Amino acid sequence: MADRLTRAQRSRLMGRVGQFNTPPELTVRRIAHSMGYRFRLHRKDLPGRPDIVFPKLRKAVFVHGCFWHRHAGCRKATTPKSNEAYWQQKFTDNVERDNKAVAELSRLGWETMIVWECETRDIDTLRDAISTFLKR
Repeated sequence: MADRLTRAQRSRLMGRVGQFNTPPELTVRRIAHSMGYRFRLHRKDLPGRPDIVFPKLRKAVFVHGCFWHRHAGCRKATTPKSNEAYWQQKFTDNVERDNKAVAELSRLGWETMIVWECETRDIDTLRDAISTFLKR
């Protein structure tokens, strides 16, 4: 499928993609807060800088965008047609970095949960998953 945007429009759009306080992340935070959990955000001292951290429970949540972090089987995990080699390397590096962060947190005694962007649409299922994760 051809890109409907010009190169300049696409560049401007991609440049505006945020790292923090994304809508999926805010959804997960609202759910955890409504369940009575308190947390810290983006702890720089932890590997991978988890999006949401529950220090007393030693649990961390990463909220991943399906496109950027390559959610297997998700329709949002597409590869742009322009500059494919760049994107393949970018996505490979992202996945490797994610796996390394989870492994390092595990080595340090932390449990991790990954919430995918597409999973934030079903609030009830997500609430159950978060509850199960935090109560283990």
